[in-house]
Amino acid sequence: MKTIMEPARELKVRAEVDVLVVGAGPAGIIAAEAAAKDKNLKVMLIEQRGYMGGNLTIGLPILSFLGPKGNQVVKGAAQKFIDRMTAKGAASAHYPCKNHMSFTIIDPDQVKTVAWEMMDDAGVEVLLYVFVADTIVENGVVKGVIIESKAGREVILAKTVIDCSGDGDVAFRAGVECNKGDENGGMQPPTLMFLMRGVETQKLRDAICNEPEKYDMDVMPTSQFRKDKFITVGLRGRIVEAQQKGYKVPVARTILITGLEEDQIWVNMTRVSGVDSTDPVSYTKGEHDARVQMYEVMAYLKDFVPGFENAWLEHSAAFVGIRESRVIVGKYVMTAQDILEQKPFEDAIAVAGYPVDIHHAKGGDCTMLFCEDAYQIPYGVLVPQTIKGLLVAGRCSAMDHEAMAATRVMSTCMALGEAAGTAARIAIADNVEVSAVDVTKVQQALLENDAYLAL
Repeated sequence: MKTIMEPARELKVRAEVDVLVVGAGPAGIIAAEAAAKDKNLKVMLIEQRGYMGGNLTIGLPILSFLGPKGNQVVKGAAQKFIDRMTAKGAASAHYPCKNHMSFTIIDPDQVKTVAWEMMDDAGVEVLLYVFVADTIVENGVVKGVIIESKAGREVILAKTVIDCSGDGDVAFRAGVECNKGDENGGMQPPTLMFLMRGVETQKLRDAICNEPEKYDMDVMPTSQFRKDKFITVGLRGRIVEAQQKGYKVPVARTILITGLEEDQIWVNMTRVSGVDSTDPVSYTKGEHDARVQMYEVMAYLKDFVPGFENAWLEHSAAFVGIRESRVIVGKYVMTAQDILEQKPFEDAIAVAGYPVDIHHAKGGDCTMLFCEDAYQIPYGVLVPQTIKGLLVAGRCSAMDHEAMAATRVMSTCMALGEAAGTAARIAIADNVEVSAVDVTKVQQALLENDAYLAL
């Protein structure tokens, strides 16, 4: 490979802060807000896109605020975010759902507004349109990041950095050991969400309920389908029939989610295998192929699924939703066995209820493994094994391939973000390194904000 030597140069320090949060997705906005509860701290949140919210803005519902037994297991700052959305008429109730424990429908555009309100209220400085180009590490301690923007190459120094990038960008550049995918490097494929309007939703409900053998459904009971918001997972026979007639449907199941309005249906059916979001060539191809798939899926829906005959494309997500990329090797690496056995942790900083849900790296189906109840997540998954001055929150926290398939959902990422921001705040107040923070203090602060930590 041809290379060039980049000339050495001095870089301007744009800012010096107490806590720097990188990535303004579900984990990042909550982490920044939690860190800024100490008004004496200077907290900064940076994001590569022109808005905050990340995957909260692509049309997905938020899964698993409720646990397998129907009680709410993700509360605290995540619920307060929902409360803000609800006040604007931009969020639904937490609807129980057999496979996904629960789903909460949100207005993706209102997310962007609510995120700004949260940061303004918390006093967090926000900087958009910047990429992390490198990490500043001295003697094994992260001291800040180097950013790139149209203003050029600059530095942000920080006492603590929280990596909520989703892809573990800060951690990777700091030299933290990271993994990707299963034993063969296979990662769960991404999805481009899109919204269809003009759907006769009641016609769809009636067809599924009246002809279950034809419109096979594997999630919700008929009684709920008749009248409530829903997620469909099924209609396998319809897809097989369509594929036999030449329709290019990339998945094995029809996955449809009702919107806030009656004629809205969000579609979760594009699936591009082999995408690596840390490789721009691969990521670009994924975006291209997903948009081609979107129109193929729409043709299938209009011709094979009742209620879609006269529907139209209202909106497509700005980017594909990535399910899996880098995860760090942390002080503790959580496993699927931990989840399925509901292993208790003395340093628990979050509770989650979503099952192990592995979308196959190849092919259009998935495997789901369920546990009897919710499970705890320990503080150790946020802490890199060797590098200090850094916490990693969200789907890039320390999980193995199977465990990450459970913890990747947005409600859990928000809970991890709250824990990371809280830990950073307390560590600075106590003048200790974040890896050595008193976790009992973190737990107490989370409980005081109405988080749920018990099994």
